[in-house]
Amino acid sequence: MALAGDLHCHTRLSDGSMGIGDIITLAKKQGMATIAVTDQDCLGGTERARVMGDRFGVQVIPGVELSSTDAATGKEVHILCYLPESPDRLEGLCHDNIQARKRASQYMLLKLLQRFPISAELVQECAKGATCVYPQHMLRALLESGMTDRIYGAVYEALFSPESDENILVQPKFPSPAEVIDAVRQAGGIAVLAHPGENGVSELLEGLLPLGLDGIEVYHRANTREAQKQLLALAKAENILVTGGSDFRGMYGNGCVTIGCEQVNDAQVSSLLSYKTRMRRTRRQVAAV
Repeated sequence: MALAGDLHCHTRLSDGSMGIGDIITLAKKQGMATIAVTDQDCLGGTERARVMGDRFGVQVIPGVELSSTDAATGKEVHILCYLPESPDRLEGLCHDNIQARKRASQYMLLKLLQRFPISAELVQECAKGATCVYPQHMLRALLESGMTDRIYGAVYEALFSPESDENILVQPKFPSPAEVIDAVRQAGGIAVLAHPGENGVSELLEGLLPLGLDGIEVYHRANTREAQKQLLALAKAENILVTGGSDFRGMYGNGCVTIGCEQVNDAQVSSLLSYKTRMRRTRRQVAAV
């Protein structure tokens, strides 16, 4: 029997290392009935993923993970958009976010090259096919050059941890969560807060819910089991969707992470797929009163 769903996977187009076809094949072999392709600020692979999914008998939910910045804390907040009816309405936002990330990565790359005797061309080669250079690509270049023995380790922490005095971090400036959630709604999509347990984003949940958030990514490795219980209770109280996924990035994943290591059940997949229909019915009932 096929397992239910992994609703958060990244391909080589953003900060993953595997191509779309390889991800669909892996999902099939892992017994996944449904996956969502949610590249960072990039919808470019969703149609190919759907075609490949049809070929292999895996249902593919189109989506994208959109970057935003909370002005009060400076934290990067990611909003997952599922099933956009007009994905073209998100193209401008995706383009602007990628440009912001490119500007930040250029500054970080300059700092990296001052510290390590590697070439910019090698880093670009490691990022080949991606929308921009991510920290993982820089670490892969160092790994290829024998200057570290892993992508995530002491060197990564020194370079990209905010707590490190030696970090080369340059934070991109993204739109506010309110603007991103509104853009998702304008595109006819479903807005879900990604990995709330990462970087203390869960502390912002109370302020995000009134913005029109449709769901929370409960099942994610950044959320402890206790946090998952609390998020489930919150989702029930607020009558919003529960999603989950592996946040799969191939070799660029932090730790041993494969497709399906975090997943949702059939009922939760069905709730996501039928959500907009139910919301339209509720609005009609309210209007008729």
